[in-house]
Amino acid sequence: MFTKILIANRAEIACRVIKTARRMGIGTVAVYSDADRDALHAKVSDEAVHIGASPAAQSYLDGGKIIEACKQTGAEAVHPGYGFLSENAAFVRDLEREGIVFIGPGAAAIEAMGDKIASKKLAREAGVNSIPGHDGVVADAAQAARIAADIGYPVMLKASAGGGGKGMRIARDAAEVESGFERAASEARSSFGDDRMLIEKFIEQPRHIEIQIIADARGNVLTLNERECSLQRRHQKVIEEAPSPFIDADTRAAMSAQAVALAKAVDYRSAGTVEFVVDAARGFYFLEMNTRLQVEHPVTEMITGLDLVELMIRVAAGDELPLAQSDIPIRGWAVESRIYAENPARNFLPSIGRLTSYRPPDETGDGELNETGGNVRVDSGVTEGGEISRFYDPLIAKLVTWGPDRAAAIAQMRAALDAYYIRGVATNQPFVAALFAHPRFQAGDMNTHFIEEEYPNGLTDAPADAVASDIAAPPESPELHRLIVIAALLHHRLNRRAAAISGQLPGYGRAVVPHWVVSAGRARYPVTVCEDGDDWRVETAAAGAYLIKDQWRAGDPVLRCTVNGDAVCAQFERHGAGYRLAHGGLQIDALVLSPRAAELQALMPHKPPPDSSRFLLSPMPGLLVSLAVEAGDKVVAGQELAVIEAMKMENTLYAEQDGVVAEALAAVGDTLEVDQKILEFAPPAAAPSARPAVAPVAPAAPAAE
Repeated sequence: MFTKILIANRAEIACRVIKTARRMGIGTVAVYSDADRDALHAKVSDEAVHIGASPAAQSYLDGGKIIEACKQTGAEAVHPGYGFLSENAAFVRDLEREGIVFIGPGAAAIEAMGDKIASKKLAREAGVNSIPGHDGVVADAAQAARIAADIGYPVMLKASAGGGGKGMRIARDAAEVESGFERAASEARSSFGDDRMLIEKFIEQPRHIEIQIIADARGNVLTLNERECSLQRRHQKVIEEAPSPFIDADTRAAMSAQAVALAKAVDYRSAGTVEFVVDAARGFYFLEMNTRLQVEHPVTEMITGLDLVELMIRVAAGDELPLAQSDIPIRGWAVESRIYAENPARNFLPSIGRLTSYRPPDETGDGELNETGGNVRVDSGVTEGGEISRFYDPLIAKLVTWGPDRAAAIAQMRAALDAYYIRGVATNQPFVAALFAHPRFQAGDMNTHFIEEEYPNGLTDAPADAVASDIAAPPESPELHRLIVIAALLHHRLNRRAAAISGQLPGYGRAVVPHWVVSAGRARYPVTVCEDGDDWRVETAAAGAYLIKDQWRAGDPVLRCTVNGDAVCAQFERHGAGYRLAHGGLQIDALVLSPRAAELQALMPHKPPPDSSRFLLSPMPGLLVSLAVEAGDKVVAGQELAVIEAMKMENTLYAEQDGVVAEALAAVGDTLEVDQKILEFAPPAAAPSARPAVAPVAPAAPAAE
């Protein structure tokens, strides 16, 4: 067994590998860039080596620096995690020449499976079901259109070296093939240095289901059951679970057999994942093979009790797999949420900055392997005060829960999401909570288009400077009424606390009254709060009475209580003159006033926000890659104006209306902030028909995989 390994990665996956290595008694070496000098993974490892500047190309993607760090520290092996160099065959060969072990498959298997064109040919030869498509590289958009007409629309345009949703476009007609081909190829060139494209039939109503395998150097290949990864946003996984609620035993056996056949065909060793697209009739087709550890591997660990990182290390050290296929169970159910620094209220734009508050939910069970009860596991690589950098993937953590059945695992996840307190950056946490609360998801009725079907605009939310009286009221729901009564109760308690302060001037003290009006959007809810023994009774005209038991202390932003006997966890903080509350995927801004103050507040005028329609604003932080117009140009609705690169994704901004460009306020190559002005348009007097505005049509997606 190795005495020391180097983890050629960062953040949560580096911390994850360090945890297992430490349990195995193996020393660890972390590497870090300038941006990660104070990162958690660099602090928790036994040793840490600086490998370069913040851009990944100058640090984590520089194989030479990784090898030099191994020599410097005496590391005998390298675990690549996922992303970066994890599927780089040239890096594996460089390690072999230096006598350093790669904790992963051999270079030949990586090359065979890393090229989507070659992998599909190999899969067919191994008897694996494949999606109808074109064998070979597509030269240009014109050839792609001819092939698409033969295959039949819709088709998927995919970068041969792609991954993580980059270099992928769906086309439903020839026009979309032409525009999508060029953009996907450009994106692939920027992300992978390889713009080769392939084309295949796009399966309608597909589910994304994958088989986890583990193989040793002696030819033993085991499957660790399936994972359902159908909840995706722009081809990027958001929620994963194991097992799948859709797959039956016969389909599982057939998919597993094909996964084993493919692994043996390429002499595979280590952990890997064979991904399939599955249609409504449970017909399945090979998608690709990921020759590395997957982001979602914890759900497999939770239902099997196995540690995949440990198995990878043992296989790399030459050990034979210590179990047989019959030893691999399916115990209970596990679900995983990817918590990203992105804003679901602004079309999921990346959010960059400092984590001013970070309080993950308490881990239960052993935090890694399931036991008899519910289980919560948090795989994270950040701490309070840490930075979410623009240089890397915006994944904050993976939140994983286990239960004896699917309903229990989901309930555990919803409670854990409510307790996960993150501030300083926007996160997708409320969106993920809304997905878990959705009836379709709870029924297992989903496909890879679920999010675009149910949430075409993400989560709509009020702008930060909006006044509650001018915001549409949130829809009526049990979660809304819980938040209304919680807002009234906590405001009442804070008011009572303030009234108890001694030394107040006569006539200026707080009056503790039981009657309040809670405003949420334009809706107003009269509420009465009173003590009921050691508990609280909150009565509303809209939803009746609520009995609340809690141990809340002023200043704690997380309230754990029971409401009419149901366990509830809600987040609560001051927001302007009111409060911002979140629970069960719902977030509201509430203003709690006395009845008279509420009457007067309803009469208050509201200053509308400034009109920004004359400007093209950057919807995200990023690099201005191109400007398609200049001062004096006329633009028409739908015309491309600019391209911004963020998180390695190209985002095109289009004109929403006709207009005339007055001035370019940013230049190609500029690093833009959120809402920074890029173009100014002529006022309506100069262009009577124009009130141009823009919207991103391809916002950046997380790039964890």
